[in-house]
Amino acid sequence: MSLARATGLILAKELRVELRSRELLSTTLVFVLLVLVLFSFTFDPTAAETHRFGPGLLWLAFLFAGSLMLQPSFVREQTNDTLSALRMAPIDPFAVLLGKLAANAVFLFIVELILLPIFAALYNLSILPVLGRLLVVLSLGTLGLATTGTVFSAITAQARLRELLLPLLLFPIVAPVLIASTEVTVGLFSEQPELNRVWLVFLIAFDVVFLTATWLFGEYLFEE
Repeated sequence: MSLARATGLILAKELRVELRSRELLSTTLVFVLLVLVLFSFTFDPTAAETHRFGPGLLWLAFLFAGSLMLQPSFVREQTNDTLSALRMAPIDPFAVLLGKLAANAVFLFIVELILLPIFAALYNLSILPVLGRLLVVLSLGTLGLATTGTVFSAITAQARLRELLLPLLLFPIVAPVLIASTEVTVGLFSEQPELNRVWLVFLIAFDVVFLTATWLFGEYLFEE
């Protein structure tokens, strides 16, 4: 079976499981929405401060969403020992990682699209003029978060304290993605919106490096 077909099957399985239960999306949406609302009541910034600090709060909320959504990627496979079945299946192990990575990226992006207009309303920011460029930044940042999160979810799936171990491993590694995404988003919400090309290139490079590393070492990671 080709890599693309196997990845598509894993992705379809992940989407079906979530659409049937809807537990992951609904729980994450409620939690992150509460975080954004609490941030809006805690801080009372001026318009200039909102444009400066708002993007950081937004990406911090996305990080919380990722930490909730990425944990079950491989944990749910332990219920009926389906991870062993995936290991024995005649497919490339990287296809399993890639399919789960794609599913995590889709789930995160859906949450981000739902929360984005709520964030704009709470912090009095106009997103329509920069929506196209903002979606590019969201896509790159989400891919970086989903890639690292899926890898570390696979690493910690068998650990006893996996709920604690995943954030401890993920947060330091994903910090550059959050910094770069925040810097680019700050530029988009400035008085004269601009796309910070230095940080944008950094995001692209981060995604390429981690995707390549996942492809090179994914088989050993999956076997472990």
